[in-house]
Amino acid sequence: MAMVERRYGPCASDGFFLLRLLLPFLFVFSFLDVPPATAATTTTTTQSPPLNDTQKSIMNDIASLVNSESANTRWNTAENPCNWKGISCINSSSSSVVTSIALTNYGLSDSSIFAHLCRLDTLQSLDLSRNSFTNLSAQFFANSSCSMKEGLQSLNLSTNQLANSLSDLSHFPQLEVLDLSFNSFASRNLSADLGNFPKLRSFNASTNNLNGEVPTSMVGPLLELVLSGNQLSGSIPLRLFRYENLTLLDLSQNSLTGVVPDKFMSLPKLETLLLSGNKLIGEIPASLSNVTTLARFAANQNKFTGPIASWITKHVRMLDLSYNNLNGTIPFDFLSHQWLQTVDLTNNMLNGAIPRNFSQSLYRLRLGGNKLGENIPESICDTMGMTYLELDGNQLTGNIPSELGKCKSLSLLNLASNRLQGSVPSPIGELDKLVVLKLQNNSLIGPIPSTFSDLKILSTLNLSQNSLSGGIPSGIFELPKLSNLYLQGNNISGHIPISISSSKYLIELNLGDNALTGTIPTMPTTVTTSLLNLSHNHLNGPIPSNINSLSELEILDLSHNNLSGDVPSSLGTLQSLTLLELSYNDLSGSVPKFRQNQNVDIDIVGNPDLVNGTGNNNDTPTTGKKRRHNFVIIIFTIAGALVGLCVLAVIIVMSLSKRIYRVEDEGLPAGESVPQIINGRLITMNSIHTSAVDFIKAMEAVSNHQNIFLKTRFCTYYKAVMPNGSTYSVKKLNSSDKIFQIGSQEKFSREIEVLGKLTNSNVMVPLAYILTTDCAYLIYEHAHNGTVSDLLHGGKSEVIDWPSRYSIALGVAQGLTFLHGCTQPVLLLDLSTRTIHLKSTNEPQIGDIELYKIIDPSRSTGSFSTIAGTVGYIPPEYAYTMRLTMAGNVYSFGVILLELLTGKPSVSDGTELAKWALSLSGRPDQREQILDTRVSGTSIAVHSQMLSVLNIALSCVAFSPDARPKMRNVLRMLFNAK
Repeated sequence: MAMVERRYGPCASDGFFLLRLLLPFLFVFSFLDVPPATAATTTTTTQSPPLNDTQKSIMNDIASLVNSESANTRWNTAENPCNWKGISCINSSSSSVVTSIALTNYGLSDSSIFAHLCRLDTLQSLDLSRNSFTNLSAQFFANSSCSMKEGLQSLNLSTNQLANSLSDLSHFPQLEVLDLSFNSFASRNLSADLGNFPKLRSFNASTNNLNGEVPTSMVGPLLELVLSGNQLSGSIPLRLFRYENLTLLDLSQNSLTGVVPDKFMSLPKLETLLLSGNKLIGEIPASLSNVTTLARFAANQNKFTGPIASWITKHVRMLDLSYNNLNGTIPFDFLSHQWLQTVDLTNNMLNGAIPRNFSQSLYRLRLGGNKLGENIPESICDTMGMTYLELDGNQLTGNIPSELGKCKSLSLLNLASNRLQGSVPSPIGELDKLVVLKLQNNSLIGPIPSTFSDLKILSTLNLSQNSLSGGIPSGIFELPKLSNLYLQGNNISGHIPISISSSKYLIELNLGDNALTGTIPTMPTTVTTSLLNLSHNHLNGPIPSNINSLSELEILDLSHNNLSGDVPSSLGTLQSLTLLELSYNDLSGSVPKFRQNQNVDIDIVGNPDLVNGTGNNNDTPTTGKKRRHNFVIIIFTIAGALVGLCVLAVIIVMSLSKRIYRVEDEGLPAGESVPQIINGRLITMNSIHTSAVDFIKAMEAVSNHQNIFLKTRFCTYYKAVMPNGSTYSVKKLNSSDKIFQIGSQEKFSREIEVLGKLTNSNVMVPLAYILTTDCAYLIYEHAHNGTVSDLLHGGKSEVIDWPSRYSIALGVAQGLTFLHGCTQPVLLLDLSTRTIHLKSTNEPQIGDIELYKIIDPSRSTGSFSTIAGTVGYIPPEYAYTMRLTMAGNVYSFGVILLELLTGKPSVSDGTELAKWALSLSGRPDQREQILDTRVSGTSIAVHSQMLSVLNIALSCVAFSPDARPKMRNVLRMLFNAK
């Protein structure tokens, strides 16, 4: 039982990674006739007998490949091979023999190594996982010429790029453990292929290209079967229940249909059952109650119906039935069984009251998105270890019980979108481990408890859309970890506390729709804020001139206040700004100009004396008074004739000059020399580039701000023309926050060189890098025709057709699937339409792939979430998990899909696109409102395809990371949508 808990702990959403690591060791020593680990260690010391001449020669041949390719391991061939890293030997008469080879993550790709391995007839365990093999040597298939296969008992080829047919692997008469996960193996007849392994105990082929039905031709002693993340179809076969020794069955993330057979009494040893992400229907099989060993059961994201019974949790420790159609009430004893640790029933149709008896072991309870009513049980914190409590999106009534203050371990508390009344209990402010608190969309009244100022590690506080009153406690802004504060839609009054200057990590601040008065306080120079919404209040006075200190500000909404005076010219230096709302104030003067390539949506309606002088933005509608004013100007201009034309010409020239001048100089101040290159290296071996790239020319290009053609959250791109006339892109990593690991040149160089070896047409791969004293630069082919953001939101009049949008979606999905499938998966820190470059309208390329590898969050002057991407694309769980994941990348990709489907930006009027789309996704008629009607109405076929892609997008932006599909499955669904 303990073994299962290690493999499938609460943080392992699918269990693939830990399973892949443990399988070889668990089974080699459980089933094989080899000495124990301590004995093996003794025999591999320098005193152990040497290998015979034949095996020593073989090992030297293998060493020549390992030492030539590996970037992180070197074998000393002068030593006894039994002492090499990853090699295990045992004594055999007067010499030693090699019994185990583990070359995990050695950077190997040359398949000729298999020919040498085949000559080791004493080998019992072989681990070549996390390398870059693309094919298996033909010798490896032929039984007659590969003596190693006769005695091999454990084989791990996981996380490579193998695309062989599974039938190629045969004639392993002793093989008991086979791990092929995270490859591209295919099979025409999975049952027939698995019949070739007469002693197989554990088989893991997760995340491949296997199709057909679930196999049933394995040998009787089979213990573990993992086939998740493939393309299996059909129903779960009855013959599968013959394998009475099964302890692990994982069929998740496939396309299985039908009712699950009620035959689990035939699997009395089953410990882990994973059926998530299929199309299974019917009720949860009652026979599961007979499996007393079952510790983890996950069947989320299916179409199960009917009520849930209390026996489900009688033995299970971890249960996930979220995103189904389960109905009825939750049994009174459902949550009380003593070993129960985690329960997730999110997004079903459950009603009635929440049970009042809780297991003392329960630490994660997720019941959001149902129809549960009545009060929150006061006994819910009788389980002292409760860490995650999510009851949002129900119909809960009454007051928030003050007894929640007894949940001293709570890290996440989400009671949003219910019918809760009364005041917010002060004891919640005593939960010193709280990271996320969400109480929005209720009917709460009274003041914000002053005790909230004691939540020292609180990151996200959302009290919006209630009826809270009183002032904002000044201590809120002194919380050392606060990054997201939402108080909009209340009756909060008084001044904004000047303690806001103490906030150092704010990403989003929304105080809109309240009754705040006074002036906008001076913003701190250290704060990094992406969203600032103070709209619909009674604020007066000027806009603070130091507003430009919010260097990462993307959305600024000051509309519907009583602000007066000029708009500060410093606003024009906010290079990340995308939305500026100043409407309905009493502002005057002119809106400052922004940099040439910056697209800012500006709204100034309701300010009679304010004009939009940006020159590179679309003017917004004005009031009648302003239109009359403009009409008078036009009359006088015509009357002025030639003088007016001359003046206009001068203004145009000056405007163009200012537009260039206002692009911040990212290069060197005037008069300084090109920075000294301390390290520069060409990664590419392409002779076209090696002869063209000139590092000095690249440095000269970045010293001139006029060469800037794009800025993303972390990078600035320059256009560089080389001596032979070729054009390249040079990317400067904006390292002012010291979050880049540039100081460690060896690490930086190694990581970039690994990325430079990637080959995918939908990924921007660096050709070279340059290091200076305090900056790093990457050089790419220059094929930049804007970004996807420019294409969709750049202000062009023509509508982008659906085939072009679909091509972009498919290309990005292919690139992201490739990155996630690398030997060392590449995660994206900032995935948005702004970081996807276009070689042409139909050829997207994912940029900024190196950030995850070279950013060190511990060096940031802000919290991790400060550098966790662009607002609107950041997955909700990042606020409290503080770590990048593949599921988080899938969420960001889902937002990109929604942008392509709707034509809207990721954030509009302070509302995130994903949240808006999910709010309309409940009913088919509302889903029509999500689509861009300019495109969806062009034909029935286009409309149908867009609806199919919408379903994919909505699954990608699911609130639960576990409910989101893997990118490989997303790509497959996109292909099918065509």
